[in-house]
Amino acid sequence: MTIIVYGMGIIGASLSASLKRAGHTVLGKNRSAEPLRYALANGIIDGVAESYEGADAVFLALPPRVCMRELDEGNFPAGCVVSDVCGVKAPLERVVFSAPRSYRYVGIHPMAGRPTTGIRSSSADLFDGANLIIVRSEGTDEGALALIRSLAEDMRFGRIVECSASEHDEMIALTSQLAHVVSSAYVKSPLTGRARGFTGGSFQDMTRVAPMDDIWAELFILNREALLPEIERLRARLLDYAEALSSGDEEGLKALIRDGKAQFARFFSNDTGDN
Repeated sequence: MTIIVYGMGIIGASLSASLKRAGHTVLGKNRSAEPLRYALANGIIDGVAESYEGADAVFLALPPRVCMRELDEGNFPAGCVVSDVCGVKAPLERVVFSAPRSYRYVGIHPMAGRPTTGIRSSSADLFDGANLIIVRSEGTDEGALALIRSLAEDMRFGRIVECSASEHDEMIALTSQLAHVVSSAYVKSPLTGRARGFTGGSFQDMTRVAPMDDIWAELFILNREALLPEIERLRARLLDYAEALSSGDEEGLKALIRDGKAQFARFFSNDTGDN
C-alpha cells in the first residue's frame, strides 16, 4: 500500500517509520526540506511526495488549522482514505462534512509522545502498545474505518477506542489538555526557582508536560467549550481543599483525600491495560 504522511514532526515521522516497518511504501511531505532530507537519510520514508497522486491513504500530521485548510483544499485522489492526528476533532469534522468530498475521512488521535519534539525524537516503536482513538461519525465510510484499524494494528497500537468527535474532545479536555494547563500553571510558583534539591517523583510528574509548544494554545482555543468547564470544575475542587485548610478542618481534608483515593482506585479497577 502507498501511504503519504504530510508533516515530518515527531508524530508524522513516527507514523512513517512504523508503517514502513510494517512493509508499506511510505512517502513524506513537509513544508520545509530539512526534515525530509533527514527522513530519507535515516530510512524513515521511502521517498518524497510532491502531490497526493497514487496514495491509497494519507495521514496529516499538521497543526489543527493547517490541517483544516488541507482537508478543505487538498487535492486527494478519489476514494483515498484521509486521516489526521490532531488533538481536537469536532472542528475538523465540521470542515470535512461541510461539503461533498471525493476522499474518505477518518480522524485518529495517537495517545503517545515524548518530552522532546521534532523528527529527531521520532521512532518506529513510539506507538508500540499505545492507546489510539479512532473517531466515527454518521458520515464515516466503514471500509475506510476498517483500513485505518488495519493500519493501526500494523503500527502496533495497543488499545484502540472508537468514539464520536464530541466525546473525543470532551475526554481529551480532561485527560490531556487540563493536565497541560495545570502543569503550566504549577511551575509558575515563585518557589520553583529554588526547588533544585527538593524535588522527587511528585514534582517531576506534575511538571513533565509544562514545556509545551505554542500549538497547545491553538488546541485549547479550538476545544475551549470542553476545556473551560474542566478548568472550572478543577478550580471548585481545589477550593474545597483551600477552605478545609483555611478553617483547620483536618477531618474534612481526610475526607477529601479519601475521596480522591477512592476515585483513583475505581479508575484502575476498571482498567485492564495501559490507561
